[in-house]
Amino acid sequence: MSTHVSHCDAWYSGRVQGVGFRAEVLAVARGFEVTGFVQNLPDGRVWVHAEGSERENEAFLAAIAERLEGHVRGVETRAFAGLRTCPRFEIRT
Repeated sequence: MSTHVSHCDAWYSGRVQGVGFRAEVLAVARGFEVTGFVQNLPDGRVWVHAEGSERENEAFLAAIAERLEGHVRGVETRAFAGLRTCPRFEIRT
């Protein structure tokens, strides 16, 4: 995997905590060449940080949207480039 990659942060709101959202995101991530993490935030949102190619990140976020559409009320995203900081995709607490 390349050390210089595209990064994408997404913050999901809605019914996204206490419903297995993070586990589902982890399962979706296994189908893509991305590293990063999914983490609950104190304000009730869930933060997804993905690192990979721009195309993989976009496809990953689209798959999350499709698989978890019933839980998500809103999503904010931010993309940028930088060095890879995560060796794998994981759930953070």
